Amino acid sequence: MTRETAQEPFGARLRRAMDERGPLCVGIDPHASLLADWGLNDDVAGLARFTRTVVEALADRVAVLKPQSAFFERFGSRGIAVLETAVEEARERGALVLMDAKRGDIGSTMGAYAATYLDKDSPLFSDAVTVSPYLGYGSLRPALEAARVSGAGVFVLALTSNPEGAEVQRALRADGSTVAATMLGHLAAENAGAEPLGSVGAVVGATLGDLSAFDLGINGPLLAPGIGAQGATPADLPGVFGDAVRNVVPSVSRGVLRHGPDTAALRAAAVRFADEVRAAVE
Repeated sequence: MTRETAQEPFGARLRRAMDERGPLCVGIDPHASLLADWGLNDDVAGLARFTRTVVEALADRVAVLKPQSAFFERFGSRGIAVLETAVEEARERGALVLMDAKRGDIGSTMGAYAATYLDKDSPLFSDAVTVSPYLGYGSLRPALEAARVSGAGVFVLALTSNPEGAEVQRALRADGSTVAATMLGHLAAENAGAEPLGSVGAVVGATLGDLSAFDLGINGPLLAPGIGAQGATPADLPGVFGDAVRNVVPSVSRGVLRHGPDTAALRAAAVRFADEVRAAVE
């Protein structure tokens, strides 16, 4: 899970990390209200203190850390500098870093986004990045190719937990299939034959209830936001994801982060969530 093993496909590194550390992704979401809860100012100094505390507390014990890029971008170049440091230090401590950027564009612009997060020479190079396919799945090809070259991963928005997502994701195409089902089909094709796990994942909300109408067997990871503050629990995962549950990477943010700035409390919360997920999945 370090730079020396980055050429190993992301799917293989993720499978090993989840088996060793527990299947859990913890978001790094330094929004203003959470900084205030920690007794920090909503400025670059507060951002840096918050981020450093989370990385130091969790990067040596959770499988995945997921910084939300927007909360760093809002501080301009100084916020991005904090994000660069966090990515580097988290990876050095053994966590896989999933950059939650949800980028989506076409052509050379998508290529530039891919270079930002998926080129090993970039200061923001991450183990994986979230992307939006709603300019057409083919628009993601620059990111998919960059990830393949660098051994990184890509998580594609498919069935998101926000209610508004349904108007696009569950819309019917001319052939009668939903847009989300079409995206899942593309991901399954990308991951065909990969062992032990493909490197192209889907974002599928843990709060969506029964998803048996969708084929989640994409042979890749399923990033599942919604655990904790959004209302889903680890016990809900088998009912939502069915036979694909072992490939689920549950994502929790406020459920862990609200226990800061106490380092021991952050660690205890993360371990508790990971244990609960492991028990539910196994």
